[in-house]
Amino acid sequence: MNPTAMILPAATVARFDVGGPRYTSYPTADRFTPAFDAQAYRAALEQRAAAPAHRPLGLYVHLPFCASVCYYCACNKVVTRDRSRADEYLDVLLAEIELHAGALGTGATVSQLHFGGGTPTFFDDAQLARLMDALQRAFTLAPGAERAIEIDPRTVDARRLAHLASLGFDRLSFGVQDFDPMVQQAVHRVQPFEQVRALMLDARRIGFDSINVDLIYGLPKQTPQSVARTLAQVVELEPDRIALYAYAHLPERFKPQRRIAAEDLPPPADRLQMLDAAIKSFLDAGYEYIGMDHFARRDDTLAVARRQGRLHRNFQGYSTQPDGDLIGLGVSAIGQIGPTYAQNAKTLPAYYDAVRSGRFATERGYTLNADDLLRRAVILSIMCQGQLRHAEIAASHGVDSRRYFAAELQRLQGLADEGLVVLDDEGLRVTPAGRFVLRAIAMVFDAHLRAPDRARFSRIV
Repeated sequence: MNPTAMILPAATVARFDVGGPRYTSYPTADRFTPAFDAQAYRAALEQRAAAPAHRPLGLYVHLPFCASVCYYCACNKVVTRDRSRADEYLDVLLAEIELHAGALGTGATVSQLHFGGGTPTFFDDAQLARLMDALQRAFTLAPGAERAIEIDPRTVDARRLAHLASLGFDRLSFGVQDFDPMVQQAVHRVQPFEQVRALMLDARRIGFDSINVDLIYGLPKQTPQSVARTLAQVVELEPDRIALYAYAHLPERFKPQRRIAAEDLPPPADRLQMLDAAIKSFLDAGYEYIGMDHFARRDDTLAVARRQGRLHRNFQGYSTQPDGDLIGLGVSAIGQIGPTYAQNAKTLPAYYDAVRSGRFATERGYTLNADDLLRRAVILSIMCQGQLRHAEIAASHGVDSRRYFAAELQRLQGLADEGLVVLDDEGLRVTPAGRFVLRAIAMVFDAHLRAPDRARFSRIV
């Protein structure tokens, strides 16, 4: 029997084999508009600076360069082997950091820092040290602040990992995707299991607090049998957290994916078998299912936060950090300040031109209205706590959610009949089975979602 058949009937799984938002924000980034510009972003920063009490603050730094292209990639990146381009980028990035310090005041306290890309470790030790020095001059990193960086295993060794630790990084996220040699060749990312295992052993010896692994299922040349081997190898590595993403094949939007032959992609039935096997493997190995495509060891802070109802969600995914503001630095980076979202220019020329002219690089964004704020609270509560409580909505928003969301609650009745949610006088509660389709439940409350848009998102299962 399929290992997940006891959790979700095959017919239910097949019905939810459709695209849907990941809800790292609400509304989702495709609703951002150029009407929210650099001036609006500066106003949001200044309003935060003038507030008597500040929300927690995080920093996301986008480092876009990669030495080679991974064919599955949908990230904003620049493929180059010219290492000098990193110096030019850093010059502009440091100027953008100063713009923020000018608007917020030097020394704003930061509780979370994340370097993403691209390949952050495309930058050499001196360049990363220069960037960290600039951040520490412009902001105050709180004691115990979480400092995470994404790692391409092909770009580091034990010495480089030790340097990252000396810069204060305490969390590593290794991009693995798959260990099968044929799959790695098909996606142009060859990194043997032995190499990753050695690096993870080095990282533990150095003393990193958390080591995460990213995987993708649905890649070209994958089979249920090859994925089963990768899953066994991942379990052997014992990472603290695992992210298991469904590959979204959108070659019309992402040029590198055009190098993937559609006939090499596993059929839907095989994809579902891969997902089933992954869930069973990780649960059997002692991981807790956090939500969507994330798993964590029972003693990991993410798992503890979920059990204690302290789980949150931002542009980096699930987080233990309280709901707060996020500054996005670098080309295409997205941030959140109060009831606003802002995204930087997506191309290097536009980003460079804005910052060199002394302007924030904001290209588009969004200001949430009262309905957006209410729906965001509901969607994040479903995604993080697996529930909607009418009393909490009334207390925080002054709204009778039974009436306000009467149509949505009626639409959920079908999911209740399938055992995916429980509806009662107190609100909505997602069942253990329903946790595997959280996105579908949250989508019921999305006022911006239109049916044709589903093709733009990754699959729910």
